[in-house]
Amino acid sequence: MLIMAVLREGTFEIRDYQKNIAESASQKNTLVVLPTGMGKTLISVLVAAKRLQEFPNSKILITAPTRPLNAQHTKSFGDLTHILKSKIVLVTGKTSPGDREKIYENAKVIVATPQTIENDLKSGTLSLEDFSFVTFDESHRAVKDYAYSYIAKKFMSQSRNPLVLALTASPGWTESRIREVCRNLFIKAVEIRNEVDSDVEKYVKPIEKDFVYVDFPEDFRKIRGCLQEILREDMEWLKAHHYVPTTVPSRTMLIGLQKRMAVRYSATKNYILLWPLMRSAEAIKVSHAIELIETQGIPFLHEYVEKMRASKKRTDQHLLKHAKMVEAVGLMESLHENGIDHPKLDKMRDIVTGLVDKNPRCKIIIFANFRAAVDRIKKILDREGVPTEVLMGQTMKNGSGMTQDQQIGVLKRFRDGGFNVLCGTSVSEEGIDVPSVDCAIFYEAVPSEIRAIQRRGRVGRQAAGRTIFLITRGTRDEAYFFASMNKERKMRGVLQGLQKSNKLEEKKTLIDWVR
Repeated sequence: MLIMAVLREGTFEIRDYQKNIAESASQKNTLVVLPTGMGKTLISVLVAAKRLQEFPNSKILITAPTRPLNAQHTKSFGDLTHILKSKIVLVTGKTSPGDREKIYENAKVIVATPQTIENDLKSGTLSLEDFSFVTFDESHRAVKDYAYSYIAKKFMSQSRNPLVLALTASPGWTESRIREVCRNLFIKAVEIRNEVDSDVEKYVKPIEKDFVYVDFPEDFRKIRGCLQEILREDMEWLKAHHYVPTTVPSRTMLIGLQKRMAVRYSATKNYILLWPLMRSAEAIKVSHAIELIETQGIPFLHEYVEKMRASKKRTDQHLLKHAKMVEAVGLMESLHENGIDHPKLDKMRDIVTGLVDKNPRCKIIIFANFRAAVDRIKKILDREGVPTEVLMGQTMKNGSGMTQDQQIGVLKRFRDGGFNVLCGTSVSEEGIDVPSVDCAIFYEAVPSEIRAIQRRGRVGRQAAGRTIFLITRGTRDEAYFFASMNKERKMRGVLQGLQKSNKLEEKKTLIDWVR
């Protein structure tokens, strides 16, 4: 299927699974599920080359959720194909609509964020009539009203020769979510691979997994106990008044309840609804405080309490006056004054310094959920003389974060061996080409199988690697770790079932398949 008139011969190696998947994806709308780091982008290039051979006058659209990831796609097409670089364009919302219309007309390959494409389709600036192929990267986002769904509908209705390729490390773990992604992107076939598949295993380097447990300190347990009593009061009230079905809260459940009550109160001005609004808001705050003491430590909980003290919200002030909150804050203040921190920090420091002492040129990535945790880890490693830089998301309204150029600069220095440790938030999981590393440290677990898969994909690309999971016994660290593993196992089962049914029921229509 390789079209050397389009592809640059000798510039890349095509792995067996990439060739096999590309062959299949050239025939029908396909969802491709591959772990991070296994070359999904090359599959997109291969299928695009095939489409341009079949439809020489057509155009290609590549869309991904972040500007850095779209920049990587643009570079891939420039490096791997003979298409003139002037015909491979990266379009962003910063480009004026008038200029974008001219760009769309003259370009062969358009790479853009989905919001930009959606806006231009709605305004009439862009038509997909002449496009023969669309790649939706990080396609697990194609749920609810995300722009991918709108683009796919327009593409299937406007294009004379449509073909869709959806790429992701995980489309979700429930069958309903996977089917929603497939339905929204008009998927007809599923291609899934993991490290043990016959056409993959020879390309995968071994990864050593270490689980490092730390004990949850007794003083932390006392603080958590006070917070849990407040949470239990709120949940028992909400359940007794039939607002929730259980006293075991989930963040999604509480946020959903809060939104529903806010909408109802806005429409009716029924003051009775203020009670479930306040209870759900308080439960969310207390639950977050418990997560901080369990997975992050005293300084983070202290900072959170200080923000509540400065807040003028009634919920914050009411919570701070609760007897159990007063007790928890008193215990926390005593520990904070004595400089007590989470035991994971000491363990992380010992692991990193040991690795660097053993191999001064090793590359380590540390994943942490909170920006404050990233900053604290860097300070600790800087004190130990371990060269460390941080990687964060785009600059926020309060001025924190990094610009795209800053992100690119950090990654270049890391790739070139300028420092040993890259400590990043979720931006290091999705959307940026993080170099392969010798060791990945999960400072805390995540309940999302998508994020867990993306994190692991940073290790073992070119050489054997190691992943280290820091887990605090009897906390959400443990619960989140096992939750993500269970979700990943269920996801693979659902996808493998759909993959088999695709092969067995080729004549089944798309409408029947997604019902």
